[in-house]
Amino acid sequence: MYRKPFALIAAGAALCCAAATGMPSASAQETAPTNAIYLNPAYSSAERAADLVGRLTLTEKAQQMNSNIAPAIPRLGVAQWGWWNEASHGVAAITTSTSNPPPATNTTSYPVDLAMGSTWNPDLVHKVASAIGDEAREVMPNNTENLDFYSPTVNLGRDPRWGRNDETWSEDPTLTAALAGQYVNGLQGQDENGKLPPSANGYLKAVATLKHFAANNSEYNRRTGTSDMDQRTLREYYTAQFRDIIESSHPGSIMSSYNRVNGVPAAASVQLMDTLARQTWGFGGYFTSDCDAVYEIQGGHHWQPPGASAPLDQYGRTAYAITAGEDLDCNGGYHDASNYGNTVPDAVAKHITTQTGVFNENDVDVALVRLFTARIQTGEFDQEDQVPWVRDARARLGGTAWVNSDDNKAVTQTPERIALAQQAAEQSLVLLKNAPAAGAKDDLLPLKVPAQGSYKVAVMGAYANQSPLFLGGYATYEGPSGAAKQVNPYQGIKAAIQKINPKATVDYYPGVTGSTLNTVDSASVAAADQYDVVIVVAGTNSSNSREDVDRTTLALPGAQASLISQVAARNPHTVAYMETVGQVDTNGFQSQVPAMLWSSYNGQEQGAALADVLLGKTDPSGRLPFTWYADQNQIPAIGDYNVRPTSTTHGRTYMYFNGDVAYPFGYGLSYTPFSYSALNVEKKVDANGTVQATVKVTNNGDARGTTVPQLYVSTPFEPVSKERPAQRLEAFDKVTVDPHRSKTVRLTFPASKLAFFDESSNRYVVDPGTYELRVGSSSGDVAAKADVRVDGTLKPSPAVVTAKPAQAGDAAQGIVQRVTFDKGTTIDPQLTVSMKDESSYGYVTKGQSTPLPAGVHVSYRSDNPKVVRIVGDRVIRTVGSGVATVTATVHSNGGSASTTFVVRVP
Repeated sequence: MYRKPFALIAAGAALCCAAATGMPSASAQETAPTNAIYLNPAYSSAERAADLVGRLTLTEKAQQMNSNIAPAIPRLGVAQWGWWNEASHGVAAITTSTSNPPPATNTTSYPVDLAMGSTWNPDLVHKVASAIGDEAREVMPNNTENLDFYSPTVNLGRDPRWGRNDETWSEDPTLTAALAGQYVNGLQGQDENGKLPPSANGYLKAVATLKHFAANNSEYNRRTGTSDMDQRTLREYYTAQFRDIIESSHPGSIMSSYNRVNGVPAAASVQLMDTLARQTWGFGGYFTSDCDAVYEIQGGHHWQPPGASAPLDQYGRTAYAITAGEDLDCNGGYHDASNYGNTVPDAVAKHITTQTGVFNENDVDVALVRLFTARIQTGEFDQEDQVPWVRDARARLGGTAWVNSDDNKAVTQTPERIALAQQAAEQSLVLLKNAPAAGAKDDLLPLKVPAQGSYKVAVMGAYANQSPLFLGGYATYEGPSGAAKQVNPYQGIKAAIQKINPKATVDYYPGVTGSTLNTVDSASVAAADQYDVVIVVAGTNSSNSREDVDRTTLALPGAQASLISQVAARNPHTVAYMETVGQVDTNGFQSQVPAMLWSSYNGQEQGAALADVLLGKTDPSGRLPFTWYADQNQIPAIGDYNVRPTSTTHGRTYMYFNGDVAYPFGYGLSYTPFSYSALNVEKKVDANGTVQATVKVTNNGDARGTTVPQLYVSTPFEPVSKERPAQRLEAFDKVTVDPHRSKTVRLTFPASKLAFFDESSNRYVVDPGTYELRVGSSSGDVAAKADVRVDGTLKPSPAVVTAKPAQAGDAAQGIVQRVTFDKGTTIDPQLTVSMKDESSYGYVTKGQSTPLPAGVHVSYRSDNPKVVRIVGDRVIRTVGSGVATVTATVHSNGGSASTTFVVRVP
């Protein structure tokens, strides 16, 4: 998404109109018609949405499809709603106008996604995201509006030069899904199994938006380029994490990306939005465009669909996007004067033939029902005392009206949230190296601070003593009240050391000077040998890497690497800490320093967290969520979206890269030595079963510590021509073990996860054979291994069922689906059935229908026979006015799956 330069946004934050959350607003009940279904919580959210959409004019419908902002509809009691809000690592932006949303002021800032990725701790991610969701309820207008958040980013960190690597969780689909899935659960108020607890009373805390779908991993061409790859790469790598999060956590929304995928703009891709996300994986929420990806279909891509006589104009782009499944137009980024709000009525009148049918008002209705279903699920239209998230947020604020300026005194940065931000920052820190200084016996870290007497520490670097801190992309704006609660590295180290030894000296030196940090400060270097320890803090910020800007080099900006090298030459007790967007080149100094730590942008408590790890109060437990390449020249061009090696490239990620690495995926040291042994696994498993393994984890040291046993699987029986990965992460756990004690850790995963996508049959297939399981501390460590034989094939039983209901006569008019039906008509549900191997049958899209396999049985049920009646278990007929939900259940091969669709009859 597009954002103006941070300084410009920040400057406007104080001018933003206050969002008074403690005051009641005009509610739907005050002006809406009485006895309206959309106001009755006895009906489902989708039924209520269908009733509300049926009351709108086409012009009103169109205006509700713009993210910035959907206007109020006073006659129906519908409030203004701003869809574009941000909460990647804390509530960061609140839509209040038709332009880019201004940042939130003084909200809690947690570590960025990549730092959270290095925690390898799904439970912790759930806690952080739940806290973000709570704070979102406190600061959003009236605690009831604008509760959709364009977070988390789940694109994979497949290239360290990508400008937005701080927004990724990892380079691996399995790790990303495990972590980001818990972000979705926490933000939406769900438990770690993806279910709303009884205390939620059926309401979502907020709506999470996965972004950017799909293969949007380079900034230099992100709006106009095409990400080209084979279907296997698309399915196994670039979309696998979206699939897994959809299935486990049910995100309310997905954002389509700017780029084309294999030549088709993602914002108009039937394959991505409909065939894969909805029909194959069961996504039930709404799609929003990136801002302004619908415009880029015309303005950037100049896309001319197959069979079209010319590139699309403003009406064609609207029609093609909506019929592909793009429900919401985020219209506040790169744009012209056209958007859904002012093109939909004319596009409907033009009867534009798209890739799915003829664009018509029924397509608009389907999109609007998805949008209003999401709003209703947050409790917007219900009595506020029935929505626990509203009640709890107002109780936490204690009657205070939160305002989006420094006048809020950072009230939502509570002690509990600050402590959680510090805990997350501590667990994100990766200890890359720890050795004795020259002439010493023990490892340099943890630092051994004497309780009394002389002890001198120098903290150096431009990033060591910043105020306010650089917090990464999509961060809150910290005014004086918020900045006062931040702890930078120098502050954190000084406070922690002087708490142990009040007479210790902790001094700060700039280390480098100049606007680009391109000059080593000679005075800093000269002073280095006067201290017992020197800690050099190096980093990056948005001037080096950001949205719209990729890195061209992995070198530390300016003279920071030279500073580390020169200081280490003067003082062998030098620690290098790097807080960066991602991997940086350490070749120039890593042999000189005995200790190195890394994290990505580590939130507002980064200094306190760093101090606790340096001093050993916390065992470093972060693990790299990406491969740290030895030489960037080994990496393919950033615009090359292939991941498997070729005759001229080394491939990407730990799964395929065949070059040299500095540190492998999953790597990280602790202060205590661990060993893994006694890997036990069932020797034979069916392809539809579960691989279950146990491993003994032993702490061989004298201190309590934390480690992450990682289970990888390789496919040694397949020939090179199959291009199987060297190994794949399938399971992991984060465990804390007391000194000289052991724990048995269970690591399990479905055998179906071993399947590869077979392009010739358009389905996933499990290779029968003997797989090798490896457990270790990283992808480069094989501490123990065992074999498991996997046989059988994935059962062709139904996994996902979807419907595109239409009524008699629709096909001849090019009408694909609808919500509103005539009375006395028959309904064709147009079911699509996706099997467990992701093969699809039934109605897929225009020209791609496949008969259901033999032996498949379908049954239907209506929850309101006065509106919709099922005749003979097969015929669906409308018989009266109102709304009804039809459930279609598909049975096959001992399994079943169901879907529902809403029918509105005027």
